Amino acid sequence: MTAELVRGQNHPLPGTRLEIRVSAGVPVAAGATLCDAAGTVTAADRVAHPGAPSLPGVQVPRRAAAEHRLTVDLGAVPADVHRVAVHLALPEGAGGHDRFGAVAAPFVAVAEPDGTGIATYTLTGLTTESAVVAVELYRRQGAWKVRAVGQGYEGGLAALLRDQGVPGAAALAAAVRAAVAPGPDQAAPAPAPRSGQDAPGRRTAPAAASPAPGLPAPPAGAPAPRPPRTPAAPAAAPEPARPGVPAPPAAEHVPPPPSQPPSQAPSQAASSGGPIDYTHPRRRTAPPPPRLPSAPPAPPGTPAAPVAGDATGWSMEERLYNQVWGMFEDLARTTAAYRSAVDFAESRMAQELDSALSDPRSRLGTAGDAARAEARARCRELTDRAREALDRDLAQLTAESEVVEPALPPAFARWDNPVWHAYRVPTEPPMALRLGDLHLPERPQLRIPMLIRLPLERGLWVDAGRGGSEQALLMDEDRLRRLALDTAVAHAARLLAAHPPGGLTVQVIDPAGSGAAAFAPLTASGVLAGPPAAGPGGVEAVLERLVRRVDLVQMALRGGADDDALPPDLDTARQLLVVNDFPLGFDDRAVTRLRYLADEGPAVGVHLLMVADREDAAAYGPLLDPLWRSLLRVTPVPDDHLADPWVGHAWTYEPPRVPTGSQVLHQVLERVAQARRARGR
Repeated sequence: MTAELVRGQNHPLPGTRLEIRVSAGVPVAAGATLCDAAGTVTAADRVAHPGAPSLPGVQVPRRAAAEHRLTVDLGAVPADVHRVAVHLALPEGAGGHDRFGAVAAPFVAVAEPDGTGIATYTLTGLTTESAVVAVELYRRQGAWKVRAVGQGYEGGLAALLRDQGVPGAAALAAAVRAAVAPGPDQAAPAPAPRSGQDAPGRRTAPAAASPAPGLPAPPAGAPAPRPPRTPAAPAAAPEPARPGVPAPPAAEHVPPPPSQPPSQAPSQAASSGGPIDYTHPRRRTAPPPPRLPSAPPAPPGTPAAPVAGDATGWSMEERLYNQVWGMFEDLARTTAAYRSAVDFAESRMAQELDSALSDPRSRLGTAGDAARAEARARCRELTDRAREALDRDLAQLTAESEVVEPALPPAFARWDNPVWHAYRVPTEPPMALRLGDLHLPERPQLRIPMLIRLPLERGLWVDAGRGGSEQALLMDEDRLRRLALDTAVAHAARLLAAHPPGGLTVQVIDPAGSGAAAFAPLTASGVLAGPPAAGPGGVEAVLERLVRRVDLVQMALRGGADDDALPPDLDTARQLLVVNDFPLGFDDRAVTRLRYLADEGPAVGVHLLMVADREDAAAYGPLLDPLWRSLLRVTPVPDDHLADPWVGHAWTYEPPRVPTGSQVLHQVLERVAQARRARGR
């Protein structure tokens, strides 16, 4: 049965040889790009277009036409290709139309070579766009799937190619326009069947000039970073916040994995003296050797068995990191497809009911009842089909999560993971850290680890206020504040555990001493640089010391000096400042210094971890708004304030929980302290 896809929905492919048929109301130019795991095209010769219609495994038409037939053999594409994106573009003077909103919606059908239908997709909702990514064929755990994309671009084919990182995108788009300008409609013939020695499943050797970077951070020498995505229409409407639930801060996006080279990673402030270095420890500059398949391929039509670390990367740690982000993206998109399908079914039913009621002859009697019953039945059928597809994808993601979670290293693992019992202080920091879990209401028990890159690009704010989720509103204020402080201590302990001995110095500001009980694990183990600072004098001394460090390191960076030029009493380790009960004990001068550290500190190794209620700082007025915006808000109780960078779902954030009665946090801090004492001898 052929699947009718909606935007964002995916469907498994039964084989590797396919035909993609395109039908449009006016002549369009069809093409395809061969992308790596990050969705980037590493060279211009990875683009099949009318001027160069043949690539390994891909054949596209040579002319603009209203009807197209593209042939794809996924078993013949290079091994480092993970996505084949099929795009359509309106040539200049396409029947007098220069935007898809003025023509009939293009229709795409994916079929087997014998014509058996696999999936169809109608590209609705386009307006001023003149180029669009219609569908993509992508590799997931050794199997291939098709996804309905429908991502349009007002800037035309040049903007589309630029967004995929194609070198010389403008010149290539001009060459495509020149190739399709004259000439009648003409479709490219299908390639001849392959010989037995080129059997399905075998891949040609990857091109030597094509790197295979990991998803989050390509190695040095990788292609230039992709420019910001500027599509004319989003892939799906953002999920609105739940009515009746206050949300003082605006929903912010979960930090996506950086896709630029380490030397060009963003920083919080342009004047900080240098960007954050995302270089992975012992990063190699040459592509890693191809990995052997970790499991035999699944039979056609059945999902592959999940395997931990089944993603691109330079190490198992990076493969797991990329795999977690792949699960996060898959869950976001499959849920968006389900919600879109349900909205479509309900909208269609409403239209059919309105039509039945508008006809006086069928408004009353059995004819009207039959029309209404038929409309509701069609709505249930569409909704059930959408739910069936969602349940299938969720079951596969759940199986993958059950395999991946036990294989995570300590920095990525929950506190109840047995891997912490074998914890050893690392000699190098990991590439990322787990801040909690994320889930959606369609499957709350399917939780995706929330991983953020190290070093932190932004400070953290643990919200101790009651203006967030329903659970916070119903909780006693004192208990919520203690829970927020416990959460901050757990974050600080995890950051300490992720750094080598002496790699992170933790300082605490507790003006009134109200957090003494919560800070006990840090103070008792001896991992703090000194006792928590109390009173106005203590606050002033700590802030003065950290501001001086930021200023000196910035001057050294701008002047090109090395660490030897810094004063001998300056602590060059990364700094974490934990602030409790803000703004209690902070005068205007201290607030100004805190804002300075939040803006300028991350780029030179000074990070904030604040525990505060935004309402307590209301007396300062809008002066503190930049401070809150510069920090990543996390909560001590579940709260749906985070959005993904793809479709904008409201994700529920679950804070990290140390199991009740467990001594794992104390044991980890004790090992950190022992490693520091051994290093100091």
